[in-house]
Amino acid sequence: MSEQIYREHIRSTILAKVEEQDETRRKEALVEFMSVTGTAPSEELTDKVAEMIPPIMHELYEKWIAMFIDRLMETAPTDAVGLLCDGTEENNAALLLAYIMFLESARMEEQVQKDLNEYGVNMTGSDELGDLASSYIRARLTKIAQDANKK
Repeated sequence: MSEQIYREHIRSTILAKVEEQDETRRKEALVEFMSVTGTAPSEELTDKVAEMIPPIMHELYEKWIAMFIDRLMETAPTDAVGLLCDGTEENNAALLLAYIMFLESARMEEQVQKDLNEYGVNMTGSDELGDLASSYIRARLTKIAQDANKK
């Protein structure tokens, strides 16, 4: 298989897991997260707060995934990438875990912060909505990683 086929497989596999395409499901997940963690100001405001937290832009997911793919292609042997792209559930989970670990690197934490700030999502701790968005994103990545580990 060609590098381009590997790149597309990795992109589509990760994107399918991290991008919440349904706004109703995204809002429900936020409401549930705020209820469980007690981060909502009040029950009455939970829905309103969930509406105020912007979805992460598709372009940002694409950017971060592309950065991951570039780094993976630079550092992993082609045959290892080929094994990861065999389409099995286990290797798709391995790709997802590698992506999450990539996002947790110091370099990417800075990049994510910079990108989110450009989109107006303040995650620096200077406002409550930004803190809530930050906590939700981190919890969502943790859940995705846990789900991938179960496979």
